[in-house]
Amino acid sequence: MKRDREYGFTLLEVVIAFVIAVIALGVMFKVAIGSLQASRVSARYEEAVVRARSHLAMATHGGSVMPGEWSGDDGGGYQWHIHVTPLARTAVTSGGGPSTSLALYAVSVWITWSEGSSTREVRLDTEQIGQAFGSG
Repeated sequence: MKRDREYGFTLLEVVIAFVIAVIALGVMFKVAIGSLQASRVSARYEEAVVRARSHLAMATHGGSVMPGEWSGDDGGGYQWHIHVTPLARTAVTSGGGPSTSLALYAVSVWITWSEGSSTREVRLDTEQIGQAFGSG
């Protein structure tokens, strides 16, 4: 008598399929967590750039630039630092009147924050003409 063969999956095939599914899900979760982390870091950099631009605008507002260094806490885990140094100086005379002394200043703004065990930083640099201070 001929017996019909039963069709279906063996226990070994089911276990192998389950292991493959678990590995695939693990990889998908790792990729998802990595992309969420990258998105969070990107958002922090974007916020740091906005903060740095704001401090740069304040440091060079209206052409009045004062040499020196300033720093402080910007809130949200961010720290700011501004460094202004004179690069060049010249006297400008307008219409035969008294001369005005102008200087070219290098202005640097840093925003730093901690990200896990590392410190991250955004730095913006510019040059600004302003009234010269001090003797020279």
